[in-house]
Amino acid sequence: MSILVVGSVAFDTIETPHHGRADEVLGGSASYFAVAASYFAPVKLVAVIGEDFPAKEKDFLASRNIDLEGLSVSKGKTFRWTGRYHEDMNIRDTLDLQLNVFSTFSPVLPQSYRNSPFVFLANINPGLQDGVLDQMTTTPRLIACDTITHWIEGARKELEALLKRVEMMVINDEEARMLSGETNVVRAARKILGMGPKTLLVKRGEYGVLSFSPNSVFAVPAYPLEEVFDPTGAGDSFAGGMMGYLAASGDLSEANVRKGIVYGSVVASFVVEDFSLNRLRTLTRDDIDRRYRQFVSLTEF
Repeated sequence: MSILVVGSVAFDTIETPHHGRADEVLGGSASYFAVAASYFAPVKLVAVIGEDFPAKEKDFLASRNIDLEGLSVSKGKTFRWTGRYHEDMNIRDTLDLQLNVFSTFSPVLPQSYRNSPFVFLANINPGLQDGVLDQMTTTPRLIACDTITHWIEGARKELEALLKRVEMMVINDEEARMLSGETNVVRAARKILGMGPKTLLVKRGEYGVLSFSPNSVFAVPAYPLEEVFDPTGAGDSFAGGMMGYLAASGDLSEANVRKGIVYGSVVASFVVEDFSLNRLRTLTRDDIDRRYRQFVSLTEF
């Protein structure tokens, strides 16, 4: 089954304390999600790029079984973000943000996208995320969304309206605390589940992922790595790997969602091994399955 993702395609400039700097590399929430998900299922991407977007990067996305009919080109420059990571790579500073063509992005789904059974609403204005769902002609089997503190603070009413329409929310622990007003992540999860989602996934960086549903809690560690090269896009890659696996299997049982969470964690563990999406350019499905088995062995007792 195919997956629809709506989000950003961007150029990132990234500075890290130990691995130097990468200038103008492919980034954006939709890019990371789509490439990660493409290891499991076909993806339909909706985003906007500028006239400066290189043909070779479009070719790379297309080579990953990603349908680009929904990737529109607008007059102007592609969205750009510059960030610097601290010694603790869970912390980063935004040094520059140029929305460019993304500032007027209003997603319009091609007709062939409007019956997608799996939908991921990556980080954009929640009003736009809601508008995407209004364009669907059939009810998706699974709708998941992400958001950031900017929208929690500045578009809370729209976000709360969106949450009534999604089955799954994927956010980090800081965002969960801000959205819920609770400092304890378990209490925060219960409060967010009361807003509408049936499942909440809380990303905790190097500490893994917590999954909450009304009747259960599931904890997954991060795959242990000696070194994290660049954590940019790890959360979106996690969501892509997880939803890709679920779309491929077609099984939305709680047990299979847990398996999907592990697959998502595995894909994210590869992304952080290099700048941008560079590691995913050489990654194979065999690599993913091998590390999945290592992950299962790691957590088995």
